[in-house]
Amino acid sequence: MKIATWNVNSVKARLEAATAWLKEAVPDVVCLQEIKCTDDTFPAAAFEELGYNCAVHGQKTYNGVAILSKRPLEDVTPRLPGGEADEHARYLEALVPGDKSVLRVASVYAPNGNPVGTEKFAYKLAWLERLRRRAAALLAFEEPAALMGDYNVIPTPEDCHDPVAWAQDALFQPESRAALRRVENLGYQDAFRACNAQPYQYTFWDYQAGAWQKDHGIRIDHILLSPQALDRLTACAIDKRVRGRDKPSDHVPVWCEVSV
Repeated sequence: MKIATWNVNSVKARLEAATAWLKEAVPDVVCLQEIKCTDDTFPAAAFEELGYNCAVHGQKTYNGVAILSKRPLEDVTPRLPGGEADEHARYLEALVPGDKSVLRVASVYAPNGNPVGTEKFAYKLAWLERLRRRAAALLAFEEPAALMGDYNVIPTPEDCHDPVAWAQDALFQPESRAALRRVENLGYQDAFRACNAQPYQYTFWDYQAGAWQKDHGIRIDHILLSPQALDRLTACAIDKRVRGRDKPSDHVPVWCEVSV
């Protein structure tokens, strides 16, 4: 099964780019982030024409996550537990039947957290702790699971073109990186790093200052696999070329293949 994650930075603005990529990459499951629309305005028909079932947890203008799947979507669950007063649409989970077993997938859009030292940074860390607790709970099912999305965390200096330039940013703070490691320390593995140790591979390039042209990027979009999914991992890659197309998102898709 080929699964992917992509922060599309407005699904309506990126609809042509998204459908073009889906036609060429043909993933079985795609987790989208920052769709920036409500459930009822999500352009489901365009994806259904390509054979995808759609699950959406949207929000007007901001945030929003979705899961597209060529297979049925079961046990669809929006929102992270533990944040009943949190109105941000940042998490959507579903069960996808495979050929030999099932795969639980989650579309993750973690808070940005800037500026550091404000309630936004505190919210980021609290949200990542809620994600850690959910990730721990999922391990009890002892099933393949993939937590995919825009984590808004640069894991290491090798995942950034210039660590000094990002030293004061919430994405690269020691607390942010430690929060991501706490999820991984439960037993989840970064699928890309499991397949590729080469440094300076990025998933995001800012629209400003010629970041794309200079390859001044960061890697903040991750696929974290449970031990059962990692055992079935056969490939993982970043579709970097998508960033160079017309009207691109500032993020690019990350995909992996798991035998489930």
